[in-house]
Amino acid sequence: MASKKQVPQSGFISIIGLIILVALAASWFTGSSTSNKHQQYNANTATSKAIRDSQHSVSQPATTASQKGQPDTNQAQTGLAQLNFNGQQIIQVNNGQPNFTAEQLNTTHGAWATYQPLDNLGRATGASALLNKSLMPHAKRQRLTVNPTGFKNRKVPINGHIEWLYNRSHLIGYQFTGQNNNLQNLVTGTRSLNDPGMSYYENMVASYLKSHPNDYVRYQVTPYYRAQELVPRGVQMQAESIGSQTIRFNLYIFNVQSGVNINYQNGYSSTN
Repeated sequence: MASKKQVPQSGFISIIGLIILVALAASWFTGSSTSNKHQQYNANTATSKAIRDSQHSVSQPATTASQKGQPDTNQAQTGLAQLNFNGQQIIQVNNGQPNFTAEQLNTTHGAWATYQPLDNLGRATGASALLNKSLMPHAKRQRLTVNPTGFKNRKVPINGHIEWLYNRSHLIGYQFTGQNNNLQNLVTGTRSLNDPGMSYYENMVASYLKSHPNDYVRYQVTPYYRAQELVPRGVQMQAESIGSQTIRFNLYIFNVQSGVNINYQNGYSSTN
């Protein structure tokens, strides 16, 4: 009988070594791929979270503190107060959607308007209302005789003319409730904040109320200050017509004026 051919021991060892190397290479490739995917997932998750956090801080609406939806007066650290003007004076808040609750849209008790107390610096802190044509005054508005905080007015060039820089800006416009010399309803606002900024939206609401005398519009305006500053950095306006989608906005208007540097701490200003 012929004897079996023996496989040399050195060849056998070489084959085993090759198998081990292939296995190790496959393991390293799989692990590296899994690690890369895991790192990519974490990066994407972190990026998405950062975007959500940023959107939340910018679009976070003023919190409400009572049944009638009064703004929270502790505003120093809110997102809107910390925004810097970048060339666009009016921006959307919460994608333009007001954040009133069902309770705050209740019309059971009819039309009303309330004004938050002044804070310890004498600043207006917010006003809220359930507007209806029945609240609108018939008398012509009289001259304002009181000054809100930071009202250091002066004449500056505006659109080719020399005009007063500041207005005594009503939070809830006189045409809605007849409130005039009420410091709880007045802030120091630039000409462009007051008109066309706030006036455009006020007139929109007023036109709706006049043409729908039985309807209501939930309305809220909140000024935002940084720390101890006397002049607001801007105001947030929210409105929602109840029972229709005709009036519906949530926006922030920066309290700025082209060509003017404002010291929000005290209201003094200089031209560029």
